[in-house]
Amino acid sequence: MRIQAFHQALAEIGARPCHIGKINRAWLKGLPLDTGTRHQRANDYFPLSVREGLPPIASTMEALASIQSQHEGEDGALRLLVNLADGQLVESVLLPRDGLCISSQVGCAVGCTFCMTGKSGLLRQLGSAEMLAQVVLARRIRPVKKVVFMGMGEPAHNLDNVLDAIHYLGTDGNIGHKNLVLSTVGDPRVFEKLPQQQVKPALALSLHTTKADLRAKLLPNAPRYEPADLIEAGEAYARSVGYPIQYQWTLLAGINDTEEEIEGILRLLKGKYGVLNLIPYNSVEGDHFQRPAAEKVEAIRRYLQGYYILTKVRDSAGQDVDGGCGQLRARAADTIDISRLSKRHTKLL
Repeated sequence: MRIQAFHQALAEIGARPCHIGKINRAWLKGLPLDTGTRHQRANDYFPLSVREGLPPIASTMEALASIQSQHEGEDGALRLLVNLADGQLVESVLLPRDGLCISSQVGCAVGCTFCMTGKSGLLRQLGSAEMLAQVVLARRIRPVKKVVFMGMGEPAHNLDNVLDAIHYLGTDGNIGHKNLVLSTVGDPRVFEKLPQQQVKPALALSLHTTKADLRAKLLPNAPRYEPADLIEAGEAYARSVGYPIQYQWTLLAGINDTEEEIEGILRLLKGKYGVLNLIPYNSVEGDHFQRPAAEKVEAIRRYLQGYYILTKVRDSAGQDVDGGCGQLRARAADTIDISRLSKRHTKLL
C-alpha cells in the first residue's frame, strides 16, 4: 500500500487537505488518527463525516504492520520481527540513540553473498505506507529521530516508494533530512533522482571492496560500477547536500581485510567528504565467511584514521539476538516451514 491510498481514503470521507495533514502527522507519531490538539478537541475540528469514517480507515492502517516478536540486545538495540498484512515478515531495528533501521522489500534481488536477506531473493516490494508503518510501530515503543533505509531490500529497486516514505518522514514525520539515510549498492537512478527531491536524505554506499572483480562476486546483481566511479558519484551528491556520505564495508576475514584492500581504501577515500563504516561480518553457523579478529579490525581502523580517513567500527545492532540483516526472518521462516511440514506429516499418518 502506498501512502497516497491512505490520503485518498481520507479525502473520500470528506477530509480536506488540512485534515489529511493533521491525521497523517498523528499517525506518523504513533497516535490515534483522531487525535486533537492541545487547545482543540478532534470533535471540534474534524467534520462529522470524517469522524464517522475514520474507524475503518484506522483499522486498515493498523493492519499494515504488527510486531510478531521483539528481541532486545545487550547494546540497547531492539530487533523487531514485523508481520505485514499478507503474512510476509520483515525486520526493523530500534537502534541506540533514537535511530531506527527499516526494510524496503521482502527479500532482496542483489544477492550479496554475505547477506542472509539476499539468499531468499526478492519476494515483493513494500509500499511507502508499509515502510512508514514500521516507523509508527517503533515510535510506540521509544522515540525515533533518525531513520535509515538499511534493512531488508535494496532501496534503489523500490525507489519511488522509498522516496515517498522519505518525503513524509522529512515533513510530517518531523525528522531532519540528514537523519534520513538511504543505503544502496550504487544505482544510477539514485544519483539522478535524489538531487531532485524536496527532502534530500543522506546517502550510504555499500562499497565492501576496492576491486571491481571482487565486488562483482560479492554483490552479483549490483550495477557494474568501478569502485572509483561509485565513490566519485557519491562524493558529488555529498558535497551538494552538505552532509558526508557513508561508505559501508562488511569486513570478511581473508577476503577484504587484506593489506592490498586497505591501501586501496587510502587511494580512493583520502580527502573525500565521507566516513567509512567497518562492519565486522556477523558469522552464522555453516557459513564459509568469517569475522576478522577484533584486534585486526581495530588495527585497520587505527591505520586508516592515521591517514585522516574518518573510520568507525559499526557492529550490526543486536549481535546477541540474530544481529545480521534477515536472520530473524530466516529463522522465523524456517520455523513456519517446519511447522507446516509437521502438520502435513501428521495428516499423512
